[in-house]
Amino acid sequence: MTDVAAAGTESGTGTASGTGTGSGRRPVGRPWFIAGLGVGQIVSWGSLYYSFPLIAEAMGAELGYGKSQIYGATTLGLLIAAVAAYPIGSAIDRGRGRAVMALGSVAGGLLLLGWSRLDNLFAFYAMFAGMGLVQAMTLYEPAFAVVARRFGRDARAGITALTLWGGFASTVFVPLIQFLLDRVGWRDTLLVLALVNLALNAGLYAWIIDPRADVAAPAVPRSAGDKGGRPDVLRRALALPAFWGLALAFTAYYVTFSALTFHLYPILVERGLSAAAIVGVIAIIGPAQVAGRILIWAFGADVPVRRIGVAVTAVFPVSVGILWLAPAGLPALAAFAVLQGMANGVMTIVRGLAVPEMVSREAYGALNGALALPGTVAKAFAPAAAALLWGLGGSYDAVLPVAFALTLVSAGGMVFAAATARRGGTRDQAL
Repeated sequence: MTDVAAAGTESGTGTASGTGTGSGRRPVGRPWFIAGLGVGQIVSWGSLYYSFPLIAEAMGAELGYGKSQIYGATTLGLLIAAVAAYPIGSAIDRGRGRAVMALGSVAGGLLLLGWSRLDNLFAFYAMFAGMGLVQAMTLYEPAFAVVARRFGRDARAGITALTLWGGFASTVFVPLIQFLLDRVGWRDTLLVLALVNLALNAGLYAWIIDPRADVAAPAVPRSAGDKGGRPDVLRRALALPAFWGLALAFTAYYVTFSALTFHLYPILVERGLSAAAIVGVIAIIGPAQVAGRILIWAFGADVPVRRIGVAVTAVFPVSVGILWLAPAGLPALAAFAVLQGMANGVMTIVRGLAVPEMVSREAYGALNGALALPGTVAKAFAPAAAALLWGLGGSYDAVLPVAFALTLVSAGGMVFAAATARRGGTRDQAL
């Protein structure tokens, strides 16, 4: 089967079979494309993801909702995102990236607008079911698929650069949201975020993503008796050991990542740190993520992603082991934050590159969506599962050994995927 053709020139004016818009506007060049998509990712992540804990806390205090009631909505949203990942990826594979991401921003803006006016829990859950779909249309997975379709074999540098932009989302939006909450309240803060999506992001995605600039996507050849198309590509991917190794590695990673994201603050409280020290430890993670991505961008451009994946998954047991076993002092916890942040940052790049370099260069969006499904489902239930474990033991001493074991599972899955991809040659050839 033929691979995706090499990317076009720096101006990005390649063609996509039958996907032209018919307009006279020249597609933007590669630097502007990545910059525009990167700004869009900062806004999407900041307004549709990082905004939730801050706004939900203020909303719950005003309306009298408990944490379990509020965070149940995130579980519902993540389950919807998991189900939507494959069809959305398939739509982008068919050249619908502009429509998917622009309409996702419009829908996100309207949902944020609705959130600002809700006054009952049922409406909140309905809104977050829609928000899960919006996140599946606007965050990293669809953005990676858009980059892969635009640049083909040259997508690696674009995906890495895009993660550098996205790494600033929390740095920009968490202080901004807190500033707005302190001055105008949570309802008007949501109005501002809605306006940013409707007035900025929807137009930005519509402008920056142009199917005329995509590399020509090869047809999926059909064997005798096959119906052909992306389902056939997925069926062949499911027969590859490397696919299942990656699925295991990413799913175990997502469980640990999600549980620690939602429970890190109380874990550090239980360790006896002051509020200022806790904020300091958590504040290290974001810059460390960006630092890890910069290191890969600067020094890892020619390193096979299977090696990067094995190395980064080996760091997670070290970081979680420090959190679990090291003395509860600031130096050790700062070391945990640095290692955890850098590893999380690099893992985002591995997620974006694993499919084309270890499984197949065909149907990137569909395969990446299928690979993300079990991890997204696991991520949805991980915070509640961690809370249940905490309740059984009365402390996080019951949670951290499980998190440590899962990091070992993730590392083992990545080693298996790397070994089988190398033996089968799937990194260098399409299905």
